[in-house]
Order: sequence, then C-alpha cells, then structure tokens
Amino acid sequence: MAGRKQFDVDEAVRRAMAVFWQRGYADTSLDLLGAATGLGRGSLYGTFGGKDSLFRRCLDRYAATYGDRYDRALTSHPDDPGRAIEAFFDVTLDRLADRSVPDGCLLAQSATQSATLHPETRSHVQALLADQRARVRAALTTPGADSRALDDLATYVVAVTQSLAVLSRAGTPLPDLRAVTRLARTTVSTALAQANTGHATT
Repeated sequence: MAGRKQFDVDEAVRRAMAVFWQRGYADTSLDLLGAATGLGRGSLYGTFGGKDSLFRRCLDRYAATYGDRYDRALTSHPDDPGRAIEAFFDVTLDRLADRSVPDGCLLAQSATQSATLHPETRSHVQALLADQRARVRAALTTPGADSRALDDLATYVVAVTQSLAVLSRAGTPLPDLRAVTRLARTTVSTALAQANTGHATT
C-alpha cells in the first residue's frame, strides 16, 4: 500500500533502546541508531521526530517493560511490605543477571548523564524515577505507620536499586550485589518496625 511504513516501529524502538542502554545518550549517534534499526536519518526523523524524542520513547518502553515486573513484585505481598520489597530487589537482581540485555539500567544510566540531556528529556527521566518511588511507597503503606518514615524508606529503596545498576555497570560481581540487597532488606525490616511503632528517627 502506498505510503505504508515498511518496518516494525516497535522493533525499531527496541533496537534503539538497546543502543542507548549500551552506549548512553551522549555517545549514541544517529548513525549508530540507523545501523541498529535499519532506518535512514529521514525515516528516523519522520517516524520519531529526532534523537531526543526517540530516546524518550525508548525510556518509556524500558519503564513499561520492567515496570510491569516491579508492579507484580510490589503487589505480591499486600499484607507484608517487607516481603514485597524483597521481591522488588529480586526483580532488580534478575534483570542485572540477564546477559541478553546490556549491563546496568537505562534509567539509572540516564540519570547519571542528566547534564548532557535536553531539559525535556531530563524532566522525563526525573518523572520516571518519581514514578518508581511512588510505586515503592504504595507498597510500603501500612495503617498507623509513620508516614514521613515510609516516605524516607521509599527513597532509600529506590536509591539502593539505582545504585545496584551503577555497580553492575562498573563490573561488580552478582554475589556482591546480592550482599548489598541482603543488608538493604535488614535495613528495610528495621525501618518498617520503627515506623509501625512510632519510633522512627527524624
């Protein structure tokens, strides 16, 4: 049919996402994106509107793919926030152990490169991180618990998760990352107990 696109847009986004994930935004050129997707510059601009808009689309694809897994983990133990957070960390470790995708986390990598990003893209990264924190905070919600302590704990959990991705990218062995999550789980359990008894530190 005349005018019909002769390529799979979703597959092109998947391939572009892998390039951004592997190389980072700053080191990903249009030539590299074209080689990965099989699209010329004209098709890239015509379909996605340019590098920045394609990158944001890749970020959304990444967030949707792994966000679903995190959501299932965080809702797997509705009456036990501690176990929900354990499941959340397990999803992170499983992703970091997956050799079929680049090391680390596209979102964490993008956050560390914020200075190189277009302001709209930087805000997009911040919004995705805020969304992750909101998901964790919802899983921590416990009637009668200290709300401020749970807010702080949600930030801590996200910080640990993003740190795991950075450490993985730097070549830290998986057993060492598991050790980090074991300590984090202990911290979360202690903080939840304090929040539930009103003894959280301020």
